[in-house]
Amino acid sequence: MLVCRVWRFQRASLRRLVPRASGFTDRLLSMYSEGDVRLKTDILVHRRVMALFAVFTLALLIGCQSKSGGVDVMATVDGSKILRGDVDKYYKNQTAGSDQKISAEQGTSLRLSILRELIDNEILTRRAEKLGLLATDEEVDRKLNEIKSPYTQEQFDQRLKEKNISLDDFKRDLRRSLTVEKVLNKEITSKINVTDQDISDYYNAHKTEFNLIEPQYHLAQIFVTPVPNPQVHNLKNDKAQNEADARKKIQTLLNRLDSGDDFATLAMSYSEDPETSGNGGDLGFTPESALQRTDPATRDVVLHLKIGQNSPVISVVDPASKRLVGFRVVKLVAKEPAGQREFKDPRVQEAIRSQLRDRREQLLKAAYFEVLRDSAKVTNYYAQDVLNNNGNVK
Repeated sequence: MLVCRVWRFQRASLRRLVPRASGFTDRLLSMYSEGDVRLKTDILVHRRVMALFAVFTLALLIGCQSKSGGVDVMATVDGSKILRGDVDKYYKNQTAGSDQKISAEQGTSLRLSILRELIDNEILTRRAEKLGLLATDEEVDRKLNEIKSPYTQEQFDQRLKEKNISLDDFKRDLRRSLTVEKVLNKEITSKINVTDQDISDYYNAHKTEFNLIEPQYHLAQIFVTPVPNPQVHNLKNDKAQNEADARKKIQTLLNRLDSGDDFATLAMSYSEDPETSGNGGDLGFTPESALQRTDPATRDVVLHLKIGQNSPVISVVDPASKRLVGFRVVKLVAKEPAGQREFKDPRVQEAIRSQLRDRREQLLKAAYFEVLRDSAKVTNYYAQDVLNNNGNVK
């Protein structure tokens, strides 16, 4: 590695040195007569030495570069290059909007993870070529239009800008993800079969999992904060700017709910909870004991809601600092009483079927990736640099 760095440092001067040496030699030869044999011989020897020196330098430089893959190449898959620019683009995309400073080790770990995913995607893309499953232009355009549908063109362009990606980059990623999905559907998902016997056997072996020791509340929420959060990306990119703005916004949303607007649609469009706005405000099932530990205002309202009913506006206050955190409207989607869930319950069977399918799919995908990796020629230059430099790389 030290020799490689020395030659790289001297490369520019060497390119100038050899031509000058050759020109100088030619001029010397022309100055002497044919009788000066000894001097000409010495000069010719000098020229040959310089030529050999240049060849050796070039070979060494090529050897050094082949070990590192070049400055901009982070990995290769069957000869296809994965460039640093691509990894950096996804890195910036995944860290955009974060107020928390990322340490050097975290940055390196994230880049390794991104690179591993790009390697796997490249391997799957090559498999798709063999199977004739590459995503078509029509499929990409259809998916793009589906994703853009909730936004105006201006809103969609703004979201791309926030993610530091161009439309071409976005379409390329869509093509890649659609291609991967088609391959996995054909090679894995379509071959998974969960039988009724599998479901029955699982239930009999795990009956206690279906015995709820306390009531469960399935909740959803619309949440609005008095301080804009850069992590919030609801469909309308709508954020309250201060407490007065937040109060006005949550009351407007409550009025729309009372007028019959869909709760999940409003949550996806306007809620400022980054964890739940994307799935319609769904909080999942909450045990009654956990509900007892939440803020008193929310707990008291939820315990008196009927299924399908939403709450009035609830002020959420930090119990320690007494500071206003935000405002929420909560909906009781469903309530499950305590007790044993019987096998004949269709929801029980569907839950087991889904769980068994997901487990088997993850297992088969893991094995499938390993088989494909074994058959591909992958060189991960970045991972090697991390090892060689004891983690001190960018």
